[in-house]
Formats: sequence, C-alpha cells, structure tokens
Amino acid sequence: MSDDSAADPGPDLSPFRRDENGLLRREDFTPERIAWLTEQVHKSGLWTFISEEEREATRRAILARHTPGEDLWVFGYGSLMWNPALRVTESRTAHVKGWTRNFCLQLIIGRAMPDKPGLMLAIEEGEALTGIAHRIDADHVESETHILWMREMLSGAYIPVWVEAETQDGVLPAVTFVMNKAHQRYAGPMALEAQARLIATAEGQTGSNRDYLYRCRGELRRMGVDDPYVEALFSAVTALTGEPGDPL
Repeated sequence: MSDDSAADPGPDLSPFRRDENGLLRREDFTPERIAWLTEQVHKSGLWTFISEEEREATRRAILARHTPGEDLWVFGYGSLMWNPALRVTESRTAHVKGWTRNFCLQLIIGRAMPDKPGLMLAIEEGEALTGIAHRIDADHVESETHILWMREMLSGAYIPVWVEAETQDGVLPAVTFVMNKAHQRYAGPMALEAQARLIATAEGQTGSNRDYLYRCRGELRRMGVDDPYVEALFSAVTALTGEPGDPL
C-alpha cells in the first residue's frame, strides 16, 4: 500500500493517522480529509495528486467488469494484508501468478522524508506471489471502493487491475494495484542492498519504513508463507539496524 501523507498532517485532519496499534482506520478516509491532504501535498511541491475525476474514472473502469449485486474481492500484498481498513467479511490466503513483490515505489512523505527517502511495496511483472484476498459484501462495494481508492490511488503511482487469485476454495477474480512504471515515483531496478539502505533509515510523520517491512514479513510468516525476497530484504535491513525486527 502507498503511505502518502501530508508534509505536516496535523493530529485531526490527516486521513493517514494511526491507532494505538499503528493501523489505519477506515473512518479517517473522507473526501474532506483527502481534499485537505491534496492541498497540503500540492503546496509541498513534492508531486501532485491526480484529480478526483481521474481517480473516480479509474474506479468506474474497474467496476465496469464487476457484476452489480455480487461481492467484490480485493487482493492485498502489503499493508492491505494486515490492515485493509475496509468492511471485510472474509479473508483468504491467495496466490497470484504473473506478478511479484518489489519495494520499487519511491517515498519521501509518510514513512519517509525528503532527507530520509524510502521505498514502499508495489508489484510488477514476475513469477508469482502470495497475499490475502478480502471479500467485500455486495451492499458495501460502492462505499468501500471509494475508501480504497482514496487510500491507494491518490498520486496515480499504482494502476488498478483484475487478477486471478487462487485460494483453497477456488479461483477468484480480485482487484489489486500494480506499479505504474511510467510514474515519477517508480524507482526502477535496484540492488537489494540499495533498497535495504533506504528502508533502514527512512522515517516520517506516520512511522518508519522498516516497520512496514517488518509487519509485511510478520504477516507472511503468520500465514506460513516463505517469501525469499522479503526474507532477504528483512535480513539485510536488520543487519544494518541491529534490530530484531518481527520476532516470529
């Protein structure tokens, strides 16, 4: 998930403030807070968000392939796994072919700052990965996709796509968000050691970059998933920081 946040979010207006467990809350994603956040980011000069109309157009394009009256599945591979911040009825471990995780999304706000830049997860073309598919009831598809798009589609650094999520109970069509390689925030190919150096030191108003990595690794291990890339990155980061990271 992209942790876009304002340069100075403030305690009451930021839609990306976290609870005592470090989790995002769905009730904080409102049009008013997004409008405030958009203004703050534009003032910062770091980059600009896509317009509300552009964001809504991508949501409608995705939902055009969804049958009205049916439940919707969303595939999470990063913070959406452990912190969907949506009305979720059911969650299943899911395997998706054709994509792979990569910390390739440049980050200079949220869990980083301009003088402490970091990287966030995206997925790009590859072999396969395992994550979690969340089911949203049909009655809540409109409200929850509005919130999901306010969370994931502010800067346009992701592209929403449909994927086939393989679960123990069958294959499910699911929505997920992949890296937009044409976007200015795409970091391009990087050596794992270079990624680790950025993640180890990046911190911002909403937490540290390495905490995101630790939570991702911890959730995968809780699921019984061994992701060699995440494990190698975790080892490289903790070697730099001297932290134990996730104790699992």
